[in-house]
Amino acid sequence: MEAAETQTSNTQTFMVAPGVRGLKTIFVNLYFINNGNGKWTLVDTGMYGSASKIKAAAEELFGPHTPPEAILLTHGHFDHIGAVKELAAEWQVPVFAHPLELPYLTGLSSYPPPDSSVGGGGMAYMSFMYPKKPIDITGMVSPLPQDGSVPGLPDWKWIHTPGHTAGHVSFFRESDKLLIAGDAFITRHGESMMAVITQEKHVYGPPKYYTTNWADAHRSVENLAALEPSIAATGHGMPMSGEQLHYQLEDLVHNFWAVAVPEQGRYVNEPAITDERGVVSVPPPVSNAAPKVLLAAGLITIAGLALLQTRRSGKTRAKNYRSTERPFSHNRPLTDFPPTVNPDFDDPTEHTNNYP
Repeated sequence: MEAAETQTSNTQTFMVAPGVRGLKTIFVNLYFINNGNGKWTLVDTGMYGSASKIKAAAEELFGPHTPPEAILLTHGHFDHIGAVKELAAEWQVPVFAHPLELPYLTGLSSYPPPDSSVGGGGMAYMSFMYPKKPIDITGMVSPLPQDGSVPGLPDWKWIHTPGHTAGHVSFFRESDKLLIAGDAFITRHGESMMAVITQEKHVYGPPKYYTTNWADAHRSVENLAALEPSIAATGHGMPMSGEQLHYQLEDLVHNFWAVAVPEQGRYVNEPAITDERGVVSVPPPVSNAAPKVLLAAGLITIAGLALLQTRRSGKTRAKNYRSTERPFSHNRPLTDFPPTVNPDFDDPTEHTNNYP
């Protein structure tokens, strides 16, 4: 049996399927895939500051001084690439992502700004503070192969699942219909702080505050449901399987516009326009009337989660020591949209796109 399946985990990794384990960093998951013959692959890299935790888990699962063959990214949002630069540099391994994600990974463009007016939960209310500037791992990152193959994983394929971001991808193993869906859909309430703590399992659409093209997001969920996955591991929430997954995923497909899409919001009627250079234009922002007390509560909750994770890690170390269809205006000309440099970016003078 695979090493990742047989040994007891001391770093809070969790079982997904044969040869695949997950690791939660604060509120987002990443995944270790055992390729066999002592080789493995990392999918996503969690939150900033997660590198040590990821390396400890990798050493526990695959042995010391055993870097992965590659790092795969479902997309480049801050909570999925937090440790990628540090890990790729230390391990000297390639990073792979969809070509439409490369602008946000090579310093060319910030992401479209999140919409904190949607979702109605602490995670959404705080989203205006989330990092959205690009990172730069030029020379480390390459586009995924055009034929859908996954480097180092011959039994897997990647699937373009845009909507949450333009270059979002999911990974699928046909032999047992295992799906790593990233944020194309998730298995806990995406906007709720309490859901981060309880991890109650249920199929939801992509996180509302960071999804910038809802028509694409719906098509992506349809395409993933058509695969009839037996197990789904997502960016947020615990893995789901069997009939519960099947029925809830089908329900999401059929009722997507009623249950997944906000009634109103920045990107509900008009998507962000992006291309291979990054953001071209975004619709104007909407007002956010979220009470400041909810924001404060959200900050306290995030701090509590971080402290809880730190304490758990400390207890683990001590234990180890002791024991040895809404239509979009897709056909509008780009001249109808706001200018490329949008005041909603952190600083228009720092926005790195320079379009003619």
